[in-house]
Formats: sequence, structure tokens, C-alpha cells
Amino acid sequence: MSEGDSVGESIHGKPSTIGSFFTRVGQIYQSWLDRSTPFSIGRWGVTLSLTAIYMIRVYILQGWYIVTYALGIYHLNLFIAFLSPKVDPSMLDEDEGPALPTKQNEEFRPFIRRLPEFKFWHSATKGIVIAMICTFFEAFNVPVFWPILVMYFIMLFCITMKRQIKHMVKYRYLPFTHGKRTYRGKEETGKPFAS
Repeated sequence: MSEGDSVGESIHGKPSTIGSFFTRVGQIYQSWLDRSTPFSIGRWGVTLSLTAIYMIRVYILQGWYIVTYALGIYHLNLFIAFLSPKVDPSMLDEDEGPALPTKQNEEFRPFIRRLPEFKFWHSATKGIVIAMICTFFEAFNVPVFWPILVMYFIMLFCITMKRQIKHMVKYRYLPFTHGKRTYRGKEETGKPFAS
């Protein structure tokens, strides 16, 4: 490898100023993401606020419906990945891999998502920011009859969710942890296991 071939290095082998700048910006961005991880309600509140600002902007400007439709489809894909298990049970044979419990006395295995909540939030927020940036460029304002796009999106949402719910019922999994049984140790209750 010759001198200056690696990314961010100048001809003399020292890191370039631009490369150092972008590395530092990336580190600061990652630091803020790491700090926001435990605050899921606040994160989603910011995302909902950005969504409201975006919707108000689109309503006031009366345009950018294709961008909004693409954002809706992107969010629908993220939501389906959030609801789906990491390992699709329809792809496994009966003898392969972990199976979900079907009886009361079987071991409980937690639901592992294909798209974790944090990545779902991060991708959804990035999508809204990119869509907002697109509304500043007239090239993305393609004239369309927006009620047809709304109808298409509603149909797509209903068909996709119906298929996802059928999959959840067929393979007996619930993508939410609310209401699932939790076990406490012996030291808390005095009994070996209690629910």
C-alpha cells in the first residue's frame, strides 16, 4: 500500500484536516446517540415532533407528496421489520433452532426483533430529516394527484399488516413484552420461582 492510499490521509502520511473533521463529527454524533439510548420516550417525542413539523410544512407548501409517500413506505417497512422476529419461524425446520413455547411448562424464550427499537427510531428519524431536506428543493416536488397516493398507502398498509398478523398468529409469537410472565429469584419471594 503506497503512501496516502488510506482514507483520511494526506500525501505525507498525516491525517488530513477534512478527514479529521469528519471523524470528530462522527464521534460527537455517536456520543449523543449513546447518551440518548435510555430515554426512549424522549427520543420518540422528538421524532413525533419532527413528523408534525414535516406534515405542517407539506400542508402549508401544498407539495412534495411523492416525498411524503416514499417516507410513509419507508416507515412501513421499518415497522414491519420491528414487528418481525430476527429468525423467521417459517424458514426453520421443526428440528432446527429455537422454537417458541407452545405449552405452559415449556421454557420462555424472549422475542428478538429483526430491527431493534433503537435502530427503528434512528432510521425513522433520519428518514424524516432527509424528507424535510428534500422539501427545500423544487426538483423533488413532482406534481401528482395526492388522494391516489393516500389510497395506495392505506391499501398497502392494510394488506401488509394483515399478512404480518396472520404470520404472528400462525407461529404464535407476540412482538411486545407487555403482559408476558416474568420470574423473580428465590431471594425476593422466598420461593424457588414465582410469577
